[in-house]
Amino acid sequence: MSELNLVLLGPPGAGKGTQAERLREDFEIPYFATGDILREAVRAGTELGKRAREYMERGELVPDELVCDLIMERLDDPDARDGFLLDGFPRTIRQAEVLEKALAERGRQLTAALLIEVPDEEVVRRLSGRRICTKNQHVYHVEFDPPKTPGVCDQDGSRLIQRDDDKPETIRKRLEVYHRETEPLVEWYEERGLLRRFDGTRDPDEVHRHIRATLATLRLEAEL
Repeated sequence: MSELNLVLLGPPGAGKGTQAERLREDFEIPYFATGDILREAVRAGTELGKRAREYMERGELVPDELVCDLIMERLDDPDARDGFLLDGFPRTIRQAEVLEKALAERGRQLTAALLIEVPDEEVVRRLSGRRICTKNQHVYHVEFDPPKTPGVCDQDGSRLIQRDDDKPETIRKRLEVYHRETEPLVEWYEERGLLRRFDGTRDPDEVHRHIRATLATLRLEAEL
């Protein structure tokens, strides 16, 4: 069986997490969020985790090579033998080059980079509408999933708030960083014939069907 080695791309709020969970079940491949890998290594006190902690405690960015080593350590595990779904790395072309080299050293390569496209205004609409209750962190959306009583949690009656990182001005800053640092990866992967585009404004079920069909075709082509 051919591997499905995948990278997820797209702005915050594009629905990458939702699609990743479905694809993980469809193809039985592990989903790795880069931030989780880094935190787990630091918490476990592995050799690489200790090195990463030193940078973090100094308030410095963990070097690309070290982050990639942490990720590859996880991708070398038996459960990732038939493929993986990677979210949050690479974020820059430099990181993509490091990942490409690390995979090549293992005789592996990416199958595809999946880009879920959503316009900035839709991202702001989705994220800025989120509300979280102060007691148990239940999540609502003022437009897509509103509470029965505005500003009040249906489940525990506590007050609903908008987190600072869900405020429009904060979301726009995050989008600026995405466009500046991560969006260049779109052309980089497209030049390598690895990019596959999906319309993230469509219904999540429709997006899922499109991605699943695309990956099934890629896997079939690889096996011919």
